[in-house]
Amino acid sequence: MSTDVNEKFHTERSARIAETGAVRRDDGTYAATVWYDRGEAIGKDGLDTSLGSAALYSTTPAWHGLGNVIPGGITDIDAVLDLAGIDFRVERVPAFYWWRGELRQQDGKFHTVRDDTGAALGVVGAQYAPIQNRSGFEFLQELVNDFGVIWESAGALREGRKVFVSIRLPRTITIDVDGINDEITPFVAVINSHDGRSPFTAVVTPWRPVCGNTERFAVRDAYTRWTVRHTKSATDRIKEARRTLKLSIAYYEQWADEEAALARTNLAIDAFDRLVGELWPSKDDASARTVRADERRRDLLADMFTMEAQQIGRTAYTAERTVTDYLDHVAPRRPGKTMTQEIARATALLEGTDDEIKSRAHARLMRLRTV
Repeated sequence: MSTDVNEKFHTERSARIAETGAVRRDDGTYAATVWYDRGEAIGKDGLDTSLGSAALYSTTPAWHGLGNVIPGGITDIDAVLDLAGIDFRVERVPAFYWWRGELRQQDGKFHTVRDDTGAALGVVGAQYAPIQNRSGFEFLQELVNDFGVIWESAGALREGRKVFVSIRLPRTITIDVDGINDEITPFVAVINSHDGRSPFTAVVTPWRPVCGNTERFAVRDAYTRWTVRHTKSATDRIKEARRTLKLSIAYYEQWADEEAALARTNLAIDAFDRLVGELWPSKDDASARTVRADERRRDLLADMFTMEAQQIGRTAYTAERTVTDYLDHVAPRRPGKTMTQEIARATALLEGTDDEIKSRAHARLMRLRTV
């Protein structure tokens, strides 16, 4: 089965827009106009329209039909930045506020401001230094040249608070074992934020960002990621990303071979239960509440494994997919005071909170091949 998640998402969202007669509102949401969903918001592209049109370049039409679509794509970064509406700079200016008729400056706080629209994008601290769009993305130009690929997409979200670009890697990986035929098309996506809420991030992912949803999915489903905070030394560190991503691309191909090996390794349900026990060991002095929570997690993971196995068989590959899906989409999170469960889960994915557990699961399952 093909795992072209971009095509699947496009098909599903386009069909939903068509069947509900949805129209785009000024805030970027799509409101249904017919049937029982009339007036309901059924989607949101999140694209910046502050310059009068959607800030997006793509080689393929997106589900929302917006942006500059260039079939076959282009290879020049400056043309990409222009077509995507992200050829702007960001400045850091002092933060002021009114207090009883007096204009005061807030010590240690600054606004990030677009130089073309003057829009304030966020409030940041004294150590924050903007990473300009061109200087942040230009290292990908060498990958474009090295691999003979094109720029797949680029754009801006939420008035330019976030910007993104992506390229498609030249090789499509197929895990073709016992009829699985799991075809994976990898992209390198790079996301830069200007609101102080997230780091500069590069990921190897199956997603091509074309809206707010697919930008989040690109980070959520990343095979590997690289991040750097917005500081004065950030631009120098970004230069390291070229080497890091090349290593990641090589790792990606090795990873595909390992996944194929896992797909050839049969795994019974009791072996999967032991894996879960190793990843989340029970403590002898655990409270009754913790014991119940552990039992619920084991039961849930067992059910997920059984359902996945019905589709692709009881293998170590199925076990790894089950653990990953649980951590990324099901595992409960403790949101902060200003967070929802969804935001807390997205933050965990962005920061790689569960990467260590995923790595242990992969290593343990790989050892089964030699047992």
